[in-house]
Amino acid sequence: MSIIQAARVSRAPIAGLAAVGVFWGGFAALVPEIKAQAGASDAEFGTALIMSAVGGMLSMYLSPRVAVALGRRILPLSGAALFLALFLPIMADSVPSLGLALFGMGAAVSMLDISANVRISQLEERHRLHLMNLNHAMFSFGFAGSAFATSIARKAGFGAAEILPFVALACLALAGAMVEGRGWLAAEQKGDGGDGRSPWGVILPAAAILFAAFICENATEAWSALHIERTLGGAAGEGGFGPMMLGLTMGFGRLSGQFAAARLGEAGLILWSAALGVVGAIVIGLAPVQAVAVLGVGLLGLGVAVVVPSANSILGRLVHPDLRGFAISRAWMIGFTGFFIGPTAMGLIAESAGLRVAFLVIACVMATLIPWTRMLQRRGG
Repeated sequence: MSIIQAARVSRAPIAGLAAVGVFWGGFAALVPEIKAQAGASDAEFGTALIMSAVGGMLSMYLSPRVAVALGRRILPLSGAALFLALFLPIMADSVPSLGLALFGMGAAVSMLDISANVRISQLEERHRLHLMNLNHAMFSFGFAGSAFATSIARKAGFGAAEILPFVALACLALAGAMVEGRGWLAAEQKGDGGDGRSPWGVILPAAAILFAAFICENATEAWSALHIERTLGGAAGEGGFGPMMLGLTMGFGRLSGQFAAARLGEAGLILWSAALGVVGAIVIGLAPVQAVAVLGVGLLGLGVAVVVPSANSILGRLVHPDLRGFAISRAWMIGFTGFFIGPTAMGLIAESAGLRVAFLVIACVMATLIPWTRMLQRRGG
């Protein structure tokens, strides 16, 4: 299978996940400024991120029904919602207003994220192709490009009010590429509703894998910039190179995973990657200078890169096609809480013990991927 063929088959969800990456990359590089604008301490900023989790979980719970109601319009309309959500942080001048902004952001981005992943799983089944790693690579490259451009803009003296509208326009442009023709509906949705077996036996271990991966990924996205600028003394704007490195290495890691999955299998790929991610988190926590911390972020990015797409592929393969949307949405609803709990917990740990200790905790969380993956393997993955 060629990359070009896979990209052509999954054009719409590729654009969707690229937009999610652009969204989070711009936000992550602006975290030091947005946090200061709201006057939030480490603990307050971490707690405010819980509102993003609330919005995201509500969105994921409703996503199967919304997808049925909107049909092929679900991806472009969700992409348009990102455009509006990116204006919310500009108005966040206090901790409560930041919490409300994060609620709206979490709801908008989660609807697009889960809808794109369900669509990829449908396309994998229809075309018998591995598509998850390629699609998630586009998220990572979008994240890296957005974080890098935002960092350069910050170093040039621009603030969130000047930068975020351009990030929003990029998301709106990608929404146009999410439009699919009338033949978009996957044939498996017309089946008999399953074989009578509960999907929760594979949903729960998959959700645990997603939970741990999202904790590690988003905690690094949200706090690596602050760690580089505050703990290691980087200048304003230099912290954005941490999120940029994370996105870049995750992108290349996922492109490599597109081919490595055929040799190692998705479960084997997760196991090897988990070990590399543990090393990366330890390097970040013990880094004496900025360059070493950025190197550690790169190693962690390579380690965590293939975990989410590989777990999605395993889950989509192990459940009945008619239950795929339900299974993925519920696994993500549980697992995606890690995307928000991670930064929140990092803030609480940083407040009491510092960011070095917080990243060493991330190494421990990354290690839990090994037993959960083994459990999913025993379920048939």
